[in-house]
Amino acid sequence: MTQLPTLIDSTFHLENNIVTLTFNRHDVRNALTGTQIADDIVNTVDWINKNKDIAVLIITASGSAFSSGGNIKDMANRAGGFAGDVSELERRYRQGIQRIPLAIQKCEVPVIAAINGPAIGGGFDICNMCDLRIASSKAKFGETFVNLGIIPGDGGAWFMQRIIGYQKAAELTFTGRVIDAIEAKEIGLLLDVVEPDELLARANQLAQEIASKPTASLRLTKRLMKMAQRTELPDFLDICAVMQGMCHNNPEHLDAVTEMLAKITK
Repeated sequence: MTQLPTLIDSTFHLENNIVTLTFNRHDVRNALTGTQIADDIVNTVDWINKNKDIAVLIITASGSAFSSGGNIKDMANRAGGFAGDVSELERRYRQGIQRIPLAIQKCEVPVIAAINGPAIGGGFDICNMCDLRIASSKAKFGETFVNLGIIPGDGGAWFMQRIIGYQKAAELTFTGRVIDAIEAKEIGLLLDVVEPDELLARANQLAQEIASKPTASLRLTKRLMKMAQRTELPDFLDICAVMQGMCHNNPEHLDAVTEMLAKITK
């Protein structure tokens, strides 16, 4: 296993084959601009992809908020990541916050968002970039860009409609309405809602269930599910055939089959 990544505004916890990344800038409600959280996400995913024993990534946050997204004070002052003309801002977005969706999308293991509090703007979009979402009853969600006269520049318009469908995603995006965790679960954004003190335990329970599966096939399955969103069926089946051949030749497969036969014959 390679040296653990060095993070600046987040903490990194490794237990067995599960990584927990915790945003740790509660002083600014874990804003994504004006902090190094984007770098921390990218570095964590890069480390996971290089270490084949890792099975699951949990993303959560410290403090009362999951993430407030962009720093509104910087927007008002045209400062930091919001300074410059059109070409300069385009460069800042591509080299800044847009690295987050690209990193999470290429993460080779299942990603669970454990959402402790409000997830607004870009913070909401990070939740939707993850494979699974569990929230505290104190969480709130808002695709609020239009309220500020901007668009979801981090790719939020691409992710949410793939989870809940175009019409509901359009309503939330066009109105900028903030919803609570109960409504978020009702419309299919969340897998589960729990009390705040149960959040990490529930996320870890799910992570451990996933992480108990053969890691190589788990990673290939994650790749297949992402490919299925953009691949025609005949091409997809060709890829499945090759990956299945890889699985049948992996020692994990024989171990799993032997274990299953032992359970059946008891």
